[in-house]
Amino acid sequence: MDYLFFIAIILMSTKVLGLMTKKINLPQVVGALLAGLILGPGLGLVEETEFIKNLSEIGVIVLMFSAGLETDVAELKKCGKASFIIALVGVIFPLLGGLGVMMLFNKDAGDIGSSAFLQNVFIGIILTATSVSITVETLKELGKLSTSAGNAIIGAALIDDILGIIALTIVTSLADSSVNILHVLLRILGFFVFAVLFGVLFHILFVKWTDRTTEKLHRYNVMSFAFCLLFAYIADEFFGVADITGAFLAGVLISTSTKIKYISSRFETLSYMLLSPVFFASIGLNVSLPEGGMNLTIILMTLALLVVAILSKIVGCGVGAKLCKYTTKESLQIGIGMVSRGEVALIVANKGASVGLMKSEYFGPIVIMVVITTIITPILLKMAFADKKQKSPAKS
Repeated sequence: MDYLFFIAIILMSTKVLGLMTKKINLPQVVGALLAGLILGPGLGLVEETEFIKNLSEIGVIVLMFSAGLETDVAELKKCGKASFIIALVGVIFPLLGGLGVMMLFNKDAGDIGSSAFLQNVFIGIILTATSVSITVETLKELGKLSTSAGNAIIGAALIDDILGIIALTIVTSLADSSVNILHVLLRILGFFVFAVLFGVLFHILFVKWTDRTTEKLHRYNVMSFAFCLLFAYIADEFFGVADITGAFLAGVLISTSTKIKYISSRFETLSYMLLSPVFFASIGLNVSLPEGGMNLTIILMTLALLVVAILSKIVGCGVGAKLCKYTTKESLQIGIGMVSRGEVALIVANKGASVGLMKSEYFGPIVIMVVITTIITPILLKMAFADKKQKSPAKS
């Protein structure tokens, strides 16, 4: 029954630290992340059990589903082309930056195609990852989720996931002959075909059903939640696409229902009361460093990776946004919104380790990079959005 104690401690600590960070004009999500660091690596009061791990996974799925519910579909369509360009440039910059850092510190990389060179490329791929869940929570807290910049960030982050999967597949296929690049690409394409066909059918049936009935509104929540989990499961299990991508698309499909305010408010309560605190705290609980410590070379490499991780996303995505005629301020907001690596980078790192692309001594630098980018993103976002009301001009 330890999980009852763990959940209680997580909920209380995330709320207390969230209120404390709010007092000093920082987003409450920063407090939740710090709570996980203190409870886990700091004091050792809470362990990440299988139950907490599963609960945190549901938490991020519901968080992205809620973001889909609140998405302005018309604005998201307008940002489609821009999101792709932002994501593409925002992947190229970190990939090259990470490769450059590793070429500097891992000089025995050998020729292109060698195992050591692929390991260096893989570090660059880790830097391409974006954890939009942190950004979504911060934008919701700031009331900026449906702005022009907010929609561009979400769209670019989803495309970023797809590009990251493709890059990861290419590198792992070179290191692991059992991975078939063409097969993976076809599965990704198949998911979006499925999403369109099944999504349109569900949308028609669900929206017509909700529009015609006014009694027992709670049934909409049950069906919405079931659809969210099903779409997330299908995306991950059958197509190899991130489950949060499936959850977000499920939310977008439901977002045009006339009962959307009711549905959205109920999921907001569910997320706020239990799932989101557990998810954000679990990121801190997972932090660990190598037992042997870090020598000077590894410390310098960590600092270099951290600087590249932050600047490559801000500059890369910012340049992409400017190419799509966003204002300088919006471009900065979009770039900052893509900085957080969160659990996505850790998942990619573990995948690389399983096929021999990740040295054990590199886990420390990666973990530190993930933690700092995750904590600094909401802080920088609040600074970037702390101004006049955000305008939402149409983007091509």
